[in-house]
Amino acid sequence: MPTRLDHLVIAATSLEQGVEYVQHELGVVVPKGGEHPLMATHNHLMNIGGEVFLEIVAINPDATPPNRPRWFSLDDPAVQHSLMNEPRLLTWVVNTDDLLKSRANASFDIGAPTPLARGHLNWLFAIPDDGALLAGGLLPHCMQWQTDKHPALSMPDLGCRLDELTIHHPYSDWTSERLKQLGADNIVSVAPLPANHLPFLSASIETPTGRVLLDSKPAQP
Repeated sequence: MPTRLDHLVIAATSLEQGVEYVQHELGVVVPKGGEHPLMATHNHLMNIGGEVFLEIVAINPDATPPNRPRWFSLDDPAVQHSLMNEPRLLTWVVNTDDLLKSRANASFDIGAPTPLARGHLNWLFAIPDDGALLAGGLLPHCMQWQTDKHPALSMPDLGCRLDELTIHHPYSDWTSERLKQLGADNIVSVAPLPANHLPFLSASIETPTGRVLLDSKPAQP
């Protein structure tokens, strides 16, 4: 049951805000993706190396609100408040060939496999009942594509490449053990932090103009 890095999630209060943020940070304009009717969200997408992509996601103001909490804690007032100051790297996603087995192997609830679609694409995504981020966005969400080839291969390539993804956490052993349960321990680095320090996620990305480090720390107002 191989587990692979699938994509990084940058969240924003609007797609316009998210696109401007990525343009400022990475120097590229990420093209439009599509809509997620079940979640009432929409996105912009770009390839960041092989079968890995970057997603900018936001609540779709023109969509009918869902009858359940949206994914990635996008309905959480604290998350929305933090994104008003600035979009940010919110979490990451891995894909597997057997999502049910991934769920069974985890000692924590990764969420129920839920059928989702965007245009002609179909996949299963493990979404917690409350839509919450896993470990505040540090542990990955899990999904299973139902496609012949990975969609990232058809996404625009703007010359950006993910170099390294790192979880910074004061409980590094706890983090590593849960990553191992998902088979994701070899696709991300875990860097220990001193006790009582706030954990965060960071992504080192090579861009056409140099290396950029994005992280999940909320911007200060």
